[in-house]
Amino acid sequence: MPIPAVPPRSDRGADADVVIVGCGPVGLTLALQLAHRGWEVAVLERYAEQYPFPRVVTIDGETARNFAAAGIGDQLHDLGEEMGVYEFRNADGKTLLSFDAPYRPGHQGWPKAAVMHQPSYEAALRAHAETLPNLRMLYGHEVHGLVDRGEHVEVRATGPELTDASLTGSWLVGCDGANSTVREHMGVEVTDLGFSQDWLLCDVVFHEPREFHPTDVQICDPARPTTIVASGRGHRRWEFMLLPGETPEELSTVEAMWELLEPHGATPENASLTRNIVYTFDASATQRWRLGRLLLAGDSAHLMPPFAGQGMCSGVRDAASLSWRLDLVLRGLATERLLDTYPAERAKQVRRTTDASIEMGKLVSELDPVKSARRDEYLIAARSEQDQPEAAPPSFPLEDGFLRRALGRTIVTPAGELMPQGQVARGEQRGLFDDVVGNGFALITSLDPHDALDEDGRSFLESIGANLVRVLPFGSGPKHAGPDEVVDVGNVYLPYLADQKQVAVLVRPDFYVFGGARDRADVARLVRELRAQITGSTSIQRRPVSAHQRSSQQ
Repeated sequence: MPIPAVPPRSDRGADADVVIVGCGPVGLTLALQLAHRGWEVAVLERYAEQYPFPRVVTIDGETARNFAAAGIGDQLHDLGEEMGVYEFRNADGKTLLSFDAPYRPGHQGWPKAAVMHQPSYEAALRAHAETLPNLRMLYGHEVHGLVDRGEHVEVRATGPELTDASLTGSWLVGCDGANSTVREHMGVEVTDLGFSQDWLLCDVVFHEPREFHPTDVQICDPARPTTIVASGRGHRRWEFMLLPGETPEELSTVEAMWELLEPHGATPENASLTRNIVYTFDASATQRWRLGRLLLAGDSAHLMPPFAGQGMCSGVRDAASLSWRLDLVLRGLATERLLDTYPAERAKQVRRTTDASIEMGKLVSELDPVKSARRDEYLIAARSEQDQPEAAPPSFPLEDGFLRRALGRTIVTPAGELMPQGQVARGEQRGLFDDVVGNGFALITSLDPHDALDEDGRSFLESIGANLVRVLPFGSGPKHAGPDEVVDVGNVYLPYLADQKQVAVLVRPDFYVFGGARDRADVARLVRELRAQITGSTSIQRRPVSAHQRSSQQ
Protein backbone atom coordinates (compact mmCIF):
# COMPACT_ATOMS: atom_id res chain seq x y z
CA MET A 1 0.00 0.00 0.00
CA PRO A 2 1.51 3.42 -0.93
CA ILE A 3 2.36 5.75 1.94
CA PRO A 4 -0.16 8.61 2.06
CA ALA A 5 1.23 11.74 0.44
CA VAL A 6 2.70 14.53 2.55
CA PRO A 7 1.12 17.99 2.74
CA PRO A 8 2.06 20.50 0.02
CA ARG A 9 5.34 22.33 0.58
CA SER A 10 3.52 25.67 0.92
CA ASP A 11 1.63 24.36 3.95
CA ARG A 12 4.72 23.46 5.92
CA GLY A 13 6.52 26.75 6.59
CA ALA A 14 10.14 25.85 7.43
CA ASP A 15 12.97 25.42 4.92
CA ALA A 16 13.07 21.70 5.70
CA ASP A 17 10.79 19.30 7.51
CA VAL A 18 13.77 17.77 9.31
CA VAL A 19 17.32 19.09 9.67
CA ILE A 20 19.91 16.47 10.54
CA VAL A 21 23.33 17.41 11.91
CA GLY A 22 25.92 14.74 11.10
CA CYS A 23 26.43 12.61 8.01
CA GLY A 24 27.63 9.27 9.36
CA PRO A 25 25.67 6.03 8.95
CA VAL A 26 23.09 7.10 11.56
CA GLY A 27 22.38 10.51 10.05
CA LEU A 28 22.31 9.08 6.54
CA THR A 29 19.91 6.29 7.48
CA LEU A 30 17.53 8.74 9.14
CA ALA A 31 17.76 11.20 6.24
CA LEU A 32 17.12 8.57 3.59
CA GLN A 33 14.24 6.91 5.40
CA LEU A 34 12.54 10.28 5.89
CA ALA A 35 13.21 11.37 2.31
CA HIS A 36 11.73 8.12 0.99
CA ARG A 37 8.58 8.99 2.94
CA GLY A 38 8.37 12.24 1.00
CA TRP A 39 9.76 14.78 3.48
CA GLU A 40 12.16 17.63 2.74
CA VAL A 41 15.37 16.83 4.62
CA ALA A 42 18.57 18.87 5.00
CA VAL A 43 21.78 17.27 6.30
CA LEU A 44 24.56 19.46 7.70
CA GLU A 45 28.02 17.88 7.84
CA ARG A 46 30.97 19.88 9.14
CA TYR A 47 33.56 18.09 6.97
CA ALA A 48 33.70 18.69 3.23
CA GLU A 49 35.00 15.20 2.46
CA GLN A 50 33.96 11.77 3.67
CA TYR A 51 36.18 10.24 6.34
CA PRO A 52 38.33 7.75 4.39
CA PHE A 53 39.16 5.18 7.06
CA PRO A 54 37.07 2.35 8.54
CA ARG A 55 35.86 2.80 12.09
CA VAL A 56 33.07 0.25 12.44
CA VAL A 57 34.02 -3.21 11.13
CA THR A 58 30.90 -5.35 11.63
CA ILE A 59 27.24 -5.12 10.75
CA ASP A 60 24.32 -7.24 11.96
CA GLY A 61 21.23 -8.43 10.10
CA GLU A 62 18.90 -5.85 11.60
CA THR A 63 21.19 -3.02 10.51
CA ALA A 64 21.44 -4.48 7.02
CA ARG A 65 17.62 -4.55 6.89
CA ASN A 66 17.50 -0.89 7.90
CA PHE A 67 20.11 0.02 5.29
CA ALA A 68 17.94 -1.77 2.74
CA ALA A 69 14.95 0.29 3.89
CA ALA A 70 17.14 3.36 3.32
CA GLY A 71 17.48 2.37 -0.33
CA ILE A 72 20.76 0.44 -0.80
CA GLY A 73 19.47 -3.12 -0.44
CA ASP A 74 20.60 -4.06 -3.95
CA GLN A 75 24.21 -3.25 -3.01
CA LEU A 76 24.49 -4.88 0.40
CA HIS A 77 25.64 -8.31 -0.72
CA ASP A 78 28.47 -6.73 -2.73
CA LEU A 79 29.44 -4.47 0.15
CA GLY A 80 29.44 -7.11 2.90
CA GLU A 81 31.97 -9.88 3.45
CA GLU A 82 31.81 -13.13 5.39
CA MET A 83 32.96 -12.87 8.98
CA GLY A 84 33.70 -16.57 9.32
CA VAL A 85 34.98 -17.90 12.64
CA TYR A 86 35.30 -15.56 15.61
CA GLU A 87 37.44 -16.85 18.49
CA PHE A 88 38.47 -15.76 21.97
CA ARG A 89 41.89 -17.17 22.86
CA ASN A 90 44.03 -17.03 25.96
CA ALA A 91 47.73 -16.18 26.16
CA ASP A 92 48.70 -19.77 25.32
CA GLY A 93 46.56 -19.79 22.17
CA LYS A 94 43.89 -22.06 23.63
CA THR A 95 40.34 -21.37 22.45
CA LEU A 96 38.06 -20.01 25.16
CA LEU A 97 35.05 -19.24 23.00
CA SER A 98 34.39 -19.87 19.33
CA PHE A 99 31.57 -18.69 17.12
CA ASP A 100 30.86 -19.29 13.46
CA ALA A 101 29.26 -16.57 11.33
CA PRO A 102 28.36 -18.13 7.97
CA TYR A 103 27.38 -15.65 5.28
CA ARG A 104 23.80 -16.76 4.78
CA PRO A 105 20.37 -15.24 5.52
CA GLY A 106 19.48 -15.16 9.18
CA HIS A 107 16.55 -13.98 11.30
CA GLN A 108 16.24 -10.68 9.41
CA GLY A 109 16.70 -12.07 5.92
CA TRP A 110 20.32 -10.86 5.88
CA PRO A 111 23.45 -12.50 7.37
CA LYS A 112 23.47 -12.39 11.17
CA ALA A 113 26.89 -10.78 11.12
CA ALA A 114 29.16 -9.57 8.33
CA VAL A 115 32.40 -7.68 7.88
CA MET A 116 31.87 -4.13 6.69
CA HIS A 117 34.22 -1.57 5.18
CA GLN A 118 32.58 1.53 6.58
CA PRO A 119 33.76 3.99 3.91
CA SER A 120 32.21 1.82 1.20
CA TYR A 121 28.85 1.67 2.99
CA GLU A 122 28.86 5.40 3.64
CA ALA A 123 29.76 6.09 0.01
CA ALA A 124 26.79 3.97 -1.12
CA LEU A 125 24.44 5.80 1.23
CA ARG A 126 25.76 9.20 0.12
CA ALA A 127 25.47 8.29 -3.56
CA HIS A 128 21.86 7.23 -3.06
CA ALA A 129 21.16 10.47 -1.17
CA GLU A 130 22.30 12.47 -4.18
CA THR A 131 19.56 10.86 -6.30
CA LEU A 132 16.72 12.16 -4.11
CA PRO A 133 15.55 15.69 -4.99
CA ASN A 134 14.01 16.26 -1.55
CA LEU A 135 17.25 15.47 0.30
CA ARG A 136 19.71 18.36 0.55
CA MET A 137 23.26 17.44 1.47
CA LEU A 138 25.28 20.36 2.86
CA TYR A 139 28.90 19.25 3.24
CA GLY A 140 31.48 21.52 4.86
CA HIS A 141 28.89 23.26 7.02
CA GLU A 142 29.62 23.69 10.71
CA VAL A 143 26.73 24.42 13.06
CA HIS A 144 27.37 27.16 15.59
CA GLY A 145 23.88 28.19 16.66
CA LEU A 146 20.54 26.53 17.40
CA VAL A 147 17.33 28.16 18.57
CA ASP A 148 14.06 26.31 19.18
CA ARG A 149 11.40 28.84 18.15
CA GLY A 150 8.50 26.66 19.26
CA GLU A 151 7.06 26.12 15.77
CA HIS A 152 10.43 25.39 14.18
CA VAL A 153 14.16 25.23 14.87
CA GLU A 154 16.51 27.91 13.54
CA VAL A 155 20.01 26.71 12.69
CA ARG A 156 22.99 28.92 12.00
CA ALA A 157 25.85 27.26 10.16
CA THR A 158 28.90 28.40 8.23
CA GLY A 159 29.66 26.76 4.92
CA PRO A 160 29.89 27.17 1.15
CA GLU A 161 26.12 27.24 0.56
CA LEU A 162 24.72 28.87 3.69
CA THR A 163 27.59 31.37 4.23
CA ASP A 164 26.50 32.01 7.80
CA ALA A 165 22.83 32.19 6.86
CA SER A 166 20.12 30.55 8.93
CA LEU A 167 18.26 27.39 8.00
CA THR A 168 14.93 26.43 9.55
CA GLY A 169 13.50 22.98 10.14
CA SER A 170 10.33 21.72 11.76
CA TRP A 171 12.51 19.28 13.72
CA LEU A 172 16.25 18.87 14.22
CA VAL A 173 18.12 15.67 15.04
CA GLY A 174 21.69 15.59 16.28
CA CYS A 175 23.56 12.63 14.78
CA ASP A 176 26.89 14.38 15.20
CA GLY A 177 28.77 11.92 17.33
CA ALA A 178 30.37 11.75 20.75
CA ASN A 179 31.32 15.45 20.76
CA SER A 180 27.84 16.48 19.65
CA THR A 181 27.26 20.18 19.04
CA VAL A 182 23.50 19.57 19.20
CA ARG A 183 23.77 17.88 22.60
CA GLU A 184 25.90 20.76 23.85
CA HIS A 185 23.27 23.29 22.75
CA MET A 186 20.60 21.21 24.48
CA GLY A 187 22.58 21.30 27.72
CA VAL A 188 22.04 17.57 28.24
CA GLU A 189 24.12 15.81 30.88
CA VAL A 190 26.06 12.67 30.04
CA THR A 191 26.27 9.81 32.53
CA ASP A 192 29.58 7.94 32.71
CA LEU A 193 28.82 4.21 32.96
CA GLY A 194 32.17 3.37 34.52
CA PHE A 195 34.08 1.73 31.66
CA SER A 196 36.93 3.50 29.90
CA GLN A 197 40.05 2.08 28.24
CA ASP A 198 42.68 3.37 25.82
CA TRP A 199 43.52 1.16 22.85
CA LEU A 200 45.90 1.63 19.94
CA LEU A 201 44.14 0.97 16.61
CA CYS A 202 46.32 -0.02 13.65
CA ASP A 203 44.75 -0.46 10.21
CA VAL A 204 46.90 -2.53 7.87
CA VAL A 205 46.70 -3.43 4.19
CA PHE A 206 48.92 -6.33 3.06
CA HIS A 207 50.78 -6.01 -0.23
CA GLU A 208 49.54 -9.45 -1.30
CA PRO A 209 46.15 -11.03 -0.53
CA ARG A 210 46.25 -13.04 2.67
CA GLU A 211 43.71 -15.28 4.39
CA PHE A 212 43.33 -15.45 8.13
CA HIS A 213 41.96 -18.39 10.11
CA PRO A 214 40.06 -17.61 12.23
CA THR A 215 38.90 -14.37 10.68
CA ASP A 216 38.49 -12.47 13.94
CA VAL A 217 40.34 -13.11 17.20
CA GLN A 218 40.20 -11.67 20.69
CA ILE A 219 43.48 -12.49 22.44
CA CYS A 220 42.68 -12.45 26.16
CA ASP A 221 46.27 -12.09 27.32
CA PRO A 222 46.81 -10.18 30.57
CA ALA A 223 50.24 -9.17 29.26
CA ARG A 224 48.59 -7.30 26.34
CA PRO A 225 44.90 -7.79 25.43
CA THR A 226 44.68 -7.66 21.64
CA THR A 227 41.93 -7.66 19.05
CA ILE A 228 42.47 -8.77 15.43
CA VAL A 229 39.59 -8.27 12.99
CA ALA A 230 38.88 -7.95 9.30
CA SER A 231 37.62 -4.50 8.30
CA GLY A 232 36.64 -5.10 4.69
CA ARG A 233 38.15 -4.43 1.27
CA GLY A 234 41.48 -6.03 2.15
CA HIS A 235 41.91 -4.02 5.35
CA ARG A 236 42.82 -5.66 8.63
CA ARG A 237 42.81 -4.11 12.07
CA TRP A 238 44.88 -4.76 15.16
CA GLU A 239 43.85 -3.17 18.45
CA PHE A 240 46.29 -3.21 21.36
CA MET A 241 45.25 -2.21 24.87
CA LEU A 242 47.42 0.39 26.55
CA LEU A 243 48.80 -0.97 29.79
CA PRO A 244 49.04 0.92 33.08
CA GLY A 245 51.91 3.41 32.89
CA GLU A 246 52.00 3.57 29.09
CA THR A 247 51.23 6.78 27.26
CA PRO A 248 49.60 7.21 23.84
CA GLU A 249 52.69 9.08 22.65
CA GLU A 250 55.14 6.25 23.31
CA LEU A 251 52.91 3.48 21.97
CA SER A 252 51.88 5.21 18.77
CA THR A 253 55.33 5.76 17.33
CA VAL A 254 55.93 3.96 14.04
CA GLU A 255 58.65 1.82 15.60
CA ALA A 256 56.45 0.77 18.51
CA MET A 257 53.56 -0.12 16.22
CA TRP A 258 55.61 -2.34 13.95
CA GLU A 259 57.09 -3.98 17.03
CA LEU A 260 53.57 -4.85 18.21
CA LEU A 261 52.50 -6.06 14.74
CA GLU A 262 55.60 -8.16 13.95
CA PRO A 263 54.58 -11.24 16.03
CA HIS A 264 51.37 -11.35 13.98
CA GLY A 265 53.18 -11.48 10.65
CA ALA A 266 52.74 -7.84 9.66
CA THR A 267 55.97 -6.01 8.79
CA PRO A 268 56.94 -2.95 6.73
CA GLU A 269 58.14 -5.33 4.03
CA ASN A 270 54.77 -7.05 3.47
CA ALA A 271 52.19 -4.48 4.59
CA SER A 272 51.31 -0.81 4.73
CA LEU A 273 50.09 0.93 7.86
CA THR A 274 47.16 3.05 6.66
CA ARG A 275 46.04 4.49 9.99
CA ASN A 276 47.03 4.49 13.62
CA ILE A 277 45.23 6.21 16.43
CA VAL A 278 44.88 5.82 20.18
CA TYR A 279 41.17 5.61 20.86
CA THR A 280 39.33 5.69 24.16
CA PHE A 281 36.61 3.06 24.53
CA ASP A 282 33.92 4.70 26.65
CA ALA A 283 30.51 3.76 27.96
CA SER A 284 28.07 6.60 28.58
CA ALA A 285 24.47 7.67 28.09
CA THR A 286 22.69 11.00 27.96
CA GLN A 287 20.03 11.92 30.49
CA ARG A 288 17.66 13.24 27.81
CA TRP A 289 17.15 12.36 24.14
CA ARG A 290 14.64 15.10 23.38
CA LEU A 291 14.26 18.74 24.31
CA GLY A 292 11.41 20.46 22.49
CA ARG A 293 12.07 20.14 18.78
CA LEU A 294 15.64 18.93 19.25
CA LEU A 295 16.41 15.20 19.35
CA LEU A 296 19.50 13.02 19.59
CA ALA A 297 20.47 9.73 17.95
CA GLY A 298 23.54 7.50 17.76
CA ASP A 299 26.78 8.45 19.50
CA SER A 300 25.28 11.84 20.35
CA ALA A 301 23.03 9.98 22.80
CA HIS A 302 25.11 6.98 23.87
CA LEU A 303 28.55 5.42 23.65
CA MET A 304 29.52 1.79 24.16
CA PRO A 305 32.77 -0.15 23.88
CA PRO A 306 33.20 -1.99 20.56
CA PHE A 307 33.54 -5.55 21.83
CA ALA A 308 30.02 -6.63 20.82
CA GLY A 309 30.07 -4.67 17.56
CA GLN A 310 26.85 -2.84 18.43
CA GLY A 311 27.73 0.85 18.64
CA MET A 312 26.80 1.85 15.10
CA CYS A 313 24.08 -0.80 14.93
CA SER A 314 22.40 0.75 17.99
CA GLY A 315 22.58 4.16 16.35
CA VAL A 316 20.95 2.87 13.18
CA ARG A 317 18.18 1.41 15.38
CA ASP A 318 17.74 4.92 16.78
CA ALA A 319 17.36 6.30 13.27
CA ALA A 320 14.84 3.66 12.23
CA SER A 321 12.85 4.13 15.44
CA LEU A 322 12.77 7.91 15.04
CA SER A 323 12.03 8.13 11.31
CA TRP A 324 8.52 6.67 11.41
CA ARG A 325 7.61 8.64 14.51
CA LEU A 326 8.65 11.91 12.87
CA ASP A 327 6.73 10.87 9.78
CA LEU A 328 3.48 10.40 11.70
CA VAL A 329 3.92 13.64 13.65
CA LEU A 330 4.71 15.62 10.50
CA ARG A 331 1.61 14.21 8.80
CA GLY A 332 -0.55 15.34 11.69
CA LEU A 333 -1.58 11.76 12.44
CA ALA A 334 0.14 11.81 15.83
CA THR A 335 0.85 14.42 18.46
CA GLU A 336 4.33 15.29 19.69
CA ARG A 337 3.74 12.90 22.59
CA LEU A 338 4.59 10.05 20.23
CA LEU A 339 8.18 11.33 20.18
CA ASP A 340 8.40 10.88 23.95
CA THR A 341 8.08 7.11 23.44
CA TYR A 342 11.33 7.21 21.43
CA PRO A 343 13.75 7.83 24.33
CA ALA A 344 11.60 5.71 26.65
CA GLU A 345 12.21 2.58 24.59
CA ARG A 346 15.60 3.28 23.03
CA ALA A 347 17.35 4.16 26.30
CA LYS A 348 16.51 0.81 27.90
CA GLN A 349 17.51 -1.30 24.91
CA VAL A 350 20.71 0.66 24.42
CA ARG A 351 21.60 0.28 28.09
CA ARG A 352 21.22 -3.51 27.93
CA THR A 353 23.34 -3.63 24.79
CA THR A 354 25.94 -1.39 26.41
CA ASP A 355 26.05 -3.59 29.51
CA ALA A 356 26.63 -6.65 27.31
CA SER A 357 29.45 -4.82 25.51
CA ILE A 358 31.03 -3.85 28.83
CA GLU A 359 30.92 -7.41 30.14
CA MET A 360 32.54 -8.69 26.95
CA GLY A 361 35.17 -5.97 27.25
CA LYS A 362 35.93 -6.97 30.83
CA LEU A 363 36.35 -10.58 29.74
CA VAL A 364 38.83 -9.59 27.02
CA SER A 365 40.82 -7.00 28.95
CA GLU A 366 41.43 -8.68 32.33
CA LEU A 367 45.00 -7.80 33.40
CA ASP A 368 45.22 -9.80 36.62
CA PRO A 369 47.05 -13.10 35.85
CA VAL A 370 45.26 -15.00 38.63
CA LYS A 371 41.80 -13.84 37.55
CA SER A 372 42.71 -14.51 33.91
CA ALA A 373 43.71 -18.09 34.75
CA ARG A 374 40.39 -18.67 36.54
CA ARG A 375 38.52 -17.22 33.56
CA ASP A 376 40.39 -19.46 31.15
CA GLU A 377 39.75 -22.57 33.24
CA TYR A 378 36.04 -21.85 33.48
CA LEU A 379 35.54 -21.05 29.77
CA ILE A 380 37.58 -24.01 28.52
CA ALA A 381 35.58 -26.39 30.72
CA ALA A 382 32.28 -24.85 29.62
CA ARG A 383 33.26 -25.00 25.95
CA SER A 384 34.00 -28.73 26.11
CA GLU A 385 30.39 -29.34 27.10
CA GLN A 386 28.73 -27.62 24.15
CA ASP A 387 28.88 -27.43 20.38
CA GLN A 388 30.28 -24.39 18.63
CA PRO A 389 27.41 -21.90 18.28
CA GLU A 390 26.78 -19.56 15.40
CA ALA A 391 27.82 -15.98 16.07
CA ALA A 392 24.90 -13.67 16.77
CA PRO A 393 25.28 -10.10 18.04
CA PRO A 394 23.46 -9.42 21.31
CA SER A 395 19.81 -8.68 20.64
CA PHE A 396 17.32 -7.48 23.21
CA PRO A 397 13.58 -6.93 22.87
CA LEU A 398 12.06 -3.54 23.58
CA GLU A 399 10.91 -3.20 27.18
CA ASP A 400 9.10 0.12 27.05
CA GLY A 401 7.68 2.68 24.65
CA PHE A 402 5.29 2.25 21.74
CA LEU A 403 4.04 -1.31 22.40
CA ARG A 404 0.77 -3.11 23.12
CA ARG A 405 0.06 -3.50 26.81
CA ALA A 406 -2.40 -5.39 28.97
CA LEU A 407 -4.66 -2.98 30.85
CA GLY A 408 -2.43 -0.17 29.63
CA ARG A 409 0.59 -1.32 31.65
CA THR A 410 2.22 -4.72 31.11
CA ILE A 411 3.72 -5.36 27.67
CA VAL A 412 2.08 -8.38 26.06
CA THR A 413 4.25 -10.90 24.20
CA PRO A 414 5.21 -10.81 21.33
CA ALA A 415 5.21 -7.01 21.61
CA GLY A 416 8.76 -5.65 21.56
CA GLU A 417 10.27 -8.58 19.68
CA LEU A 418 12.11 -8.11 16.42
CA MET A 419 9.97 -9.57 13.63
CA PRO A 420 11.75 -12.12 11.44
CA GLN A 421 11.92 -11.69 7.69
CA GLY A 422 11.67 -14.49 5.15
CA GLN A 423 11.13 -15.12 1.46
CA VAL A 424 7.59 -14.64 0.15
CA ALA A 425 5.96 -14.75 -3.27
CA ARG A 426 3.03 -13.07 -4.99
CA GLY A 427 2.27 -13.29 -8.68
CA GLU A 428 5.57 -13.11 -10.53
CA GLN A 429 7.36 -11.58 -7.52
CA ARG A 430 9.52 -13.60 -5.18
CA GLY A 431 11.95 -12.21 -2.63
CA LEU A 432 12.33 -10.86 0.86
CA PHE A 433 9.11 -9.68 2.52
CA ASP A 434 10.23 -6.03 2.52
CA ASP A 435 10.95 -6.12 -1.22
CA VAL A 436 7.68 -7.80 -2.18
CA VAL A 437 5.31 -6.11 0.29
CA GLY A 438 7.09 -2.82 0.99
CA ASN A 439 8.05 -0.88 4.08
CA GLY A 440 5.84 0.72 6.72
CA PHE A 441 3.44 -0.69 9.29
CA ALA A 442 2.28 -4.21 8.48
CA LEU A 443 -0.60 -6.31 9.77
CA ILE A 444 0.60 -9.85 9.11
CA THR A 445 -2.05 -12.53 9.64
CA SER A 446 -3.18 -16.01 8.75
CA LEU A 447 -6.72 -14.63 8.36
CA ASP A 448 -8.32 -12.43 5.75
CA PRO A 449 -7.46 -9.02 7.26
CA HIS A 450 -10.39 -7.31 5.58
CA ASP A 451 -12.87 -9.70 7.17
CA ALA A 452 -11.21 -9.37 10.58
CA LEU A 453 -11.49 -5.56 10.59
CA ASP A 454 -14.39 -3.16 10.38
CA GLU A 455 -14.38 -0.17 8.03
CA ASP A 456 -13.04 2.14 10.74
CA GLY A 457 -10.06 -0.11 11.42
CA ARG A 458 -9.30 -0.54 7.73
CA SER A 459 -9.52 3.23 7.16
CA PHE A 460 -7.13 3.92 10.00
CA LEU A 461 -4.54 1.46 8.73
CA GLU A 462 -4.88 3.00 5.28
CA SER A 463 -4.31 6.47 6.76
CA ILE A 464 -0.91 5.43 8.16
CA GLY A 465 0.09 3.54 5.01
CA ALA A 466 -0.01 0.10 6.65
CA ASN A 467 0.25 -3.06 4.56
CA LEU A 468 -2.45 -5.66 5.21
CA VAL A 469 -0.95 -9.06 4.49
CA ARG A 470 -2.55 -12.47 4.65
CA VAL A 471 0.11 -15.19 4.64
CA LEU A 472 -0.66 -18.32 2.64
CA PRO A 473 1.12 -21.59 3.47
CA PHE A 474 4.16 -22.86 1.62
CA GLY A 475 3.01 -24.83 -1.42
CA SER A 476 0.23 -22.41 -2.34
CA GLY A 477 0.34 -21.04 -5.87
CA PRO A 478 1.85 -17.52 -5.92
CA LYS A 479 -0.03 -16.71 -9.12
CA HIS A 480 -3.30 -17.08 -7.25
CA ALA A 481 -2.26 -14.81 -4.36
CA GLY A 482 -4.35 -11.67 -4.14
CA PRO A 483 -3.02 -8.10 -3.80
CA ASP A 484 -3.02 -8.41 0.02
CA GLU A 485 -1.69 -11.97 0.13
CA VAL A 486 1.74 -13.57 -0.05
CA VAL A 487 2.89 -17.18 -0.05
CA ASP A 488 5.22 -18.07 2.82
CA VAL A 489 7.83 -19.73 0.60
CA GLY A 490 10.50 -19.47 3.31
CA ASN A 491 8.16 -21.06 5.85
CA VAL A 492 8.85 -18.26 8.34
CA TYR A 493 5.62 -16.41 9.05
CA LEU A 494 3.03 -19.09 9.71
CA PRO A 495 5.38 -21.07 12.01
CA TYR A 496 6.16 -17.80 13.83
CA LEU A 497 2.45 -17.06 14.37
CA ALA A 498 1.83 -20.62 15.52
CA ASP A 499 4.77 -20.54 17.92
CA GLN A 500 3.53 -17.25 19.39
CA LYS A 501 -0.06 -18.57 19.55
CA GLN A 502 -1.25 -15.56 17.54
CA VAL A 503 -3.36 -15.23 14.41
CA ALA A 504 -1.89 -11.81 13.58
CA VAL A 505 0.90 -9.41 14.49
CA LEU A 506 1.14 -5.67 13.89
CA VAL A 507 4.71 -4.80 12.92
CA ARG A 508 6.15 -1.30 13.13
CA PRO A 509 8.18 0.25 10.28
CA ASP A 510 11.39 -0.44 12.25
CA PHE A 511 10.49 -4.17 12.23
CA TYR A 512 9.61 -4.46 15.92
CA VAL A 513 6.28 -6.06 16.81
CA PHE A 514 3.77 -3.58 18.23
CA GLY A 515 1.58 -6.44 19.39
CA GLY A 516 -0.17 -9.68 18.50
CA ALA A 517 -3.77 -10.86 18.29
CA ARG A 518 -4.89 -14.19 19.74
CA ASP A 519 -8.04 -14.58 17.63
CA ARG A 520 -10.18 -12.84 15.03
CA ALA A 521 -11.91 -10.53 17.53
CA ASP A 522 -8.55 -9.55 19.01
CA VAL A 523 -7.33 -8.29 15.59
CA ALA A 524 -9.80 -5.39 15.76
CA ARG A 525 -8.77 -4.63 19.36
CA LEU A 526 -5.11 -4.67 18.35
CA VAL A 527 -5.71 -2.05 15.66
CA ARG A 528 -7.75 0.10 18.06
CA GLU A 529 -4.87 0.04 20.56
CA LEU A 530 -2.42 1.02 17.83
CA ARG A 531 -4.67 3.93 16.89
CA ALA A 532 -5.08 5.02 20.52
CA GLN A 533 -1.30 5.15 21.01
CA ILE A 534 -0.73 7.06 17.77
CA THR A 535 -3.58 9.53 17.86
CA GLY A 536 -4.81 9.49 21.44
CA SER A 537 -8.36 9.20 20.09
CA THR A 538 -10.54 7.10 17.79
CA SER A 539 -10.99 9.78 15.14
CA ILE A 540 -8.88 9.79 12.00
CA GLN A 541 -7.48 13.12 10.80
CA ARG A 542 -5.98 13.51 7.36
CA ARG A 543 -3.70 16.23 6.08
CA PRO A 544 -4.20 17.69 2.58
CA VAL A 545 -2.59 15.82 -0.29
CA SER A 546 -0.86 17.37 -3.29
CA ALA A 547 -1.03 15.67 -6.66
CA HIS A 548 2.75 16.02 -7.04
CA GLN A 549 3.48 14.32 -3.74
CA ARG A 550 0.90 11.60 -4.41
CA SER A 551 2.57 10.70 -7.69
CA SER A 552 6.03 10.69 -6.11
CA GLN A 553 5.20 8.18 -3.38
CA GLN A 554 6.40 4.64 -3.83
